[in-house]
Amino acid sequence: MNFSLYLSLLRRYLPTSLLLVLSFVPARLLAAPKVHTVTLGPSRRAPYVPTDATPETKSDEASTLRVRALYVDDRQKEWTTGEIHDVTDRTFTVRRALRLNDALPTDPAPRWVWEPGPWLMVDRISGHITALHLPDFDSVVSNVVWFRDYAAYCGIATTARGGLFAVVAQLGARKAVVQKKIGEWPQSNHFIPVCQLASWQRLPMRVTIQPTGGQATTYDVFGSSSLVEEGDNSDEN
Repeated sequence: MNFSLYLSLLRRYLPTSLLLVLSFVPARLLAAPKVHTVTLGPSRRAPYVPTDATPETKSDEASTLRVRALYVDDRQKEWTTGEIHDVTDRTFTVRRALRLNDALPTDPAPRWVWEPGPWLMVDRISGHITALHLPDFDSVVSNVVWFRDYAAYCGIATTARGGLFAVVAQLGARKAVVQKKIGEWPQSNHFIPVCQLASWQRLPMRVTIQPTGGQATTYDVFGSSSLVEEGDNSDEN
């Protein structure tokens, strides 16, 4: 509705003092907030070969990656893989799926391959998608196991010394909650996967992380939720 027409209708029913106040309110504040729709499309299989596969093991390790599109207001924004994790009733995390050009400089045409990518955080209300930069995360080493707003996994250091680390990262926090060296990296002959999936415990909050073929270590996790969501939920208070 036109803003001037809207004010003319209000003049018939509202006191002059209230109309004077409303005349200084921007139209964007009187308009109803836009409702966004976030959906995931159907899952389909895509060819996938792990990045650390060799010519000798490629045929044995070749597999498929299940991918599905992420839509916001019926417009595709990303490709994703794996299950979502509901952090809150409005926010979830999901892993991005990437299409990379695997062509060599001497190849005559692009060669597109699928790869699991970084993690995303999606707000169902605002439709906002945030790329998560989890400390030391590498998809070759291990996958993430989520609990509440915490992500547990094995990571690798990018420093000169290197190293394999047990990592627990919290959404909204600047530093990892847990970051302990548990082995050497790089390793010429490493297990696949390098680490087993982390195991969470609720009370007290603990997580167990174990390198494949190595010793499991349990870490206590302290802290409260640090996720900051966009918008205002005051209508629910």
